[in-house]
Amino acid sequence: MNKNILMPDYNHSILNVITSILKNYNVKTKYNSLKEIDKLLEKQYKNVVLVILDGMGENILKNISPDGIFSKNKIDTITSVYPSTTTAAMTTYYSGKPPIETGWIAWSQYFKEYGRNIDVLPEKDSFTGEKIDVKNLTIKDIIGYKTVYEQIREQNKNVKAYEILPSYCAKKAKITMSANTVEEMCESIVTLCKNTENKFIMAYNDNPDSIIHKNGCYSQETKEFIKKAEEEFKKMLEELKDTNTLLILSADHGHQDIKETIDILELEEIQKCLMMPPTFESRMVGFFIKDNKRKEFEDKFNSLFKNKFILYSKEDLLKSNLLGYGNKHKKVDDFMGDYVAIAISDARILMGTYLSREKKPLDEKKSTHCGLTKNEMEVPLIIFDF
Repeated sequence: MNKNILMPDYNHSILNVITSILKNYNVKTKYNSLKEIDKLLEKQYKNVVLVILDGMGENILKNISPDGIFSKNKIDTITSVYPSTTTAAMTTYYSGKPPIETGWIAWSQYFKEYGRNIDVLPEKDSFTGEKIDVKNLTIKDIIGYKTVYEQIREQNKNVKAYEILPSYCAKKAKITMSANTVEEMCESIVTLCKNTENKFIMAYNDNPDSIIHKNGCYSQETKEFIKKAEEEFKKMLEELKDTNTLLILSADHGHQDIKETIDILELEEIQKCLMMPPTFESRMVGFFIKDNKRKEFEDKFNSLFKNKFILYSKEDLLKSNLLGYGNKHKKVDDFMGDYVAIAISDARILMGTYLSREKKPLDEKKSTHCGLTKNEMEVPLIIFDF
């Protein structure tokens, strides 16, 4: 197998980090926890803080700040879940479950209830950008889940559960603080940790992901963000001394710089096999294929892209357990289509339509994720203990 390919390890992943936290609060879960985190949590901290910096993969730290405060306090390298993308990975953090159980798989998913591909986090039509507003039918009605905040509060009446996140993000906890920068996030963590409550805090920032998409993994802009974040953490850590706090820092996924972009509209031999536009993301592409074109599609796709993408049938993908183990969500089969192509190189496939082409220019991201490369799958596990 290609040495740059890395499969998710559901015994050594971000799922196991949140499982350790749930077990600390007496929440029953069928997933394994991480022994390193379990050992630390035996100290019974007043404050348990989980910080997620979106897109801060292992390769980012290793190349940009190998001697910084993040790298110096890293205790392990773990995998993301698959798909290695915010929609799937952050939902694992928020639910304590892998993607196979949540149904939150990728940025764009086809919902037969709407007859559309929907960007599930902003709840917009994937091709037109139109906000989805259907009375009595929301995305949460279709693929809702019980949050870790609810699970913790149900088992611990004396524990408060807080979230800190950018103001545009949908709130998931009853007690939420908005923080649009790392500086604001760190200030909010300090404020909460200095009160006398027993608490769990999950804090999320949407960078460096946004910066990396635009500028690349190892750009000056990415470097400046990491260095600035480390400075803000140094200030925060001084303030957190003697607060009886365990702070866990990680990411949802990593990133892969892109060198080749393939426009689905230019692939006539592929287009004639499709029943409808592709779904998911540019490095994990879901295809709905005409019944009499399946063999033709397989042969053509593999002849063009066998060294760039792994093509799975829906059946083979589900048997592979790439999406994790557990009770398959009832919507997964709908979302999967017939085939899924997963990137193992530095290429991506743009899933446009002529309508979306008119609405917005060709995507110009320099880096992205949702493939199976080590760069996308590996994330650091960093610990600060007070």
